[in-house]
Amino acid sequence: MAAGVRKRGRAGPATRAAGLCGQWLRRAWQERRLLLLEPRYTLLVAACLCLAEVGITFWVIHRVAYTEIDWKAYMAQVEGVINGTYDYTQLQGDTGPLVYPAGFVYIFMGLYYATGRGTDIRMAQHIFAVLYLATLLLVFLIYHQTCKVPPFVFFFMCCASYRVHSIFVLRLFNDPVAMALLFLSINLLLARRWGWGCCCFSLAVSVKMNVLLFAPGLLFLLLTQFGFRGALPKLGICAVLQVVLGLPFLLENPIGYLSRSFDLGRQFLFRWTVNWRFLPEALFLHRAFHVALLAAHLTLLFLFAFCKWHRTGESILSLLKDPSKRKVPPQPLTPNQIISTLFTSNFIGICFSRSLHYQFYVWYFHTLPYLLWATPARWLTHLLRLLVLGLIELSWNTYPSTSCSSAALHICHAIILLQLWLGPQPFPKSIQHSKKAH
Repeated sequence: MAAGVRKRGRAGPATRAAGLCGQWLRRAWQERRLLLLEPRYTLLVAACLCLAEVGITFWVIHRVAYTEIDWKAYMAQVEGVINGTYDYTQLQGDTGPLVYPAGFVYIFMGLYYATGRGTDIRMAQHIFAVLYLATLLLVFLIYHQTCKVPPFVFFFMCCASYRVHSIFVLRLFNDPVAMALLFLSINLLLARRWGWGCCCFSLAVSVKMNVLLFAPGLLFLLLTQFGFRGALPKLGICAVLQVVLGLPFLLENPIGYLSRSFDLGRQFLFRWTVNWRFLPEALFLHRAFHVALLAAHLTLLFLFAFCKWHRTGESILSLLKDPSKRKVPPQPLTPNQIISTLFTSNFIGICFSRSLHYQFYVWYFHTLPYLLWATPARWLTHLLRLLVLGLIELSWNTYPSTSCSSAALHICHAIILLQLWLGPQPFPKSIQHSKKAH
C-alpha cells in the first residue's frame, strides 16, 4: 500500500502538467485564428516552426549542392595560426588576407579540428545547422518577451527564406556565428545580466566587426540604466575581452593585428554589392561617397537618440549622471525599449552601409519582423508589411544584383525607417507618472 501511495504521489505533478498542457492545446485549437495573430502564442508557434526547420534544414543539406566560397580560406587562415604564425599580415587564404578579429580564429580553429582539418564539409554543415536552430531559438525567446509580432509572421522568418538557409548551411560563412552570439547577448541583457551580456557582445564583435552596428544602441542603454560611471565597468568588460583574445597577435605585431582585424576603411568590390548596383562604379568606390554615407549614418543615429530614444524632458547629457541624481526617477528598461534601441541602431547602419554582400543579409534578417510590426501604423497594413518583407527577400535573392533590385531594397528600407520615425516609441512609466503629478 505504501509503495502504491508513493507511486501515485510521484505521478501527480506529471499528470497535472500533462492535463494543463492538454487544456492549453485544446484552447489553442479552439482559438486557432488567434493562434496566428496573438503574440501570446509565440512559443507554441515557435516550437512548431523549429520542428519543421529540423526537416527543412536536413533536406537542404542533403538535396542542395554545397557551394565553396570562403570555407577553405577560413581553414587556411586558421591553419596558419596553428602552425605558429601570429603576425596577422602573414595570414592568408585563397580569397585574401585574414581580416577578422581573434575570436574568429579561436572558434574556427575548433571547427577546423571538428571537421578533420576542414575537409569534412558535411560535418561542418551539420554543425551550422545546429547553429541555425540555436539562433532561431534565441530569436524566438527575444520575440516572446516583446509581445509585439503576430506569430504568423514567423513562418516568413523561418521556412520561407532560401537565402538565409543558404548562408548558414550551404556557404558556411562566419556571419551566422557572430549573429548567434549577438542574440545570446541580447537575451542576457533582457534578463538584466548586463555584465554577461556585454561579454557576449564583445565576443560577437571578435568574430566579425559588423556587430558594432549595435554598439550605439548598447551604449545608449548602458548610459540610461547606469549613468557614465556605472557604464564604465560594462564597457571595460568589452575592451578587456578584446585585448585578452587578441593578446598573442598584439604581442607579435600590434599594428598589423589592429589594421587588419578592425579595418574601417576596407574597400569592397562593386561586383558583389547588393544595395548600390544602380550607381556608377566610380562613384561607388569614391571616398567622398563613403564619407557622405558615414555622415548620414551618424546624423540619423543622433536624431533617433535625441528625438526617439531619449524622451524624459531632460537634456541628453543627463544620461551621464548617476540615475539616482536625475530629475526623473530611474526605472528598469522594458524589453521593448531594449530591443527597439538595439535593432534600430543596427538597421540605421545597414541602410547606410558602403556595401552589402549576400551573406550580410543575416545581419538584420531576424530583426525585420520586429522593425515592421512593433510600431503601430494604420497606413501600413499586415499585407503591406508582408509585401515589404517579400521585396527585401526578393532583392537579396536576385543574383547578380540589378539596378531594380538595389533600388527596391532602398525603398523598403526607407519605408521601415519612416515607420520607425513616425511611430511611437516605448514610453517610460516614470515619465507618465511625473506628468500626471504635474
